Amino acid sequence: MAEADKLRGVKVMVIDDSNTIRRSAEIFLVQAGCQVLLAEDGFDALAKVADHQPAVIFCDIVMPRLDGYQTCALIKKNQRFRSTPVIMLSSRDGLFDRARGRMVGSDHYLTKPFTKDSLLQTVAAFAPAPG
Repeated sequence: MAEADKLRGVKVMVIDDSNTIRRSAEIFLVQAGCQVLLAEDGFDALAKVADHQPAVIFCDIVMPRLDGYQTCALIKKNQRFRSTPVIMLSSRDGLFDRARGRMVGSDHYLTKPFTKDSLLQTVAAFAPAPG
């Protein structure tokens, strides 16, 4: 199955306080046929996760109110969303940040700025198979 087919209709949430990051991720994902949900911070995201049940979640680490580690931990603590892949987004690519992401249950780590290819490859790797 082509990667483009695998991504069609996949519901992806992007949680980031940067409007630029949200918009560029949205453009890349929509072009690939994904359904996109956007959230500005952890609180905004938690309400939307329950309502929309995304298949893959990208979560910025540094955000006001509720940071990405806290947001990821809360998503993973919920029985319904424990198996939903959460990919941390950060401009910091340190070992500590990656380790801390793993500790709160994140499934992967994507460094900003990401490329269209790296974003779509990550979605393809973590999205559940259609059907």
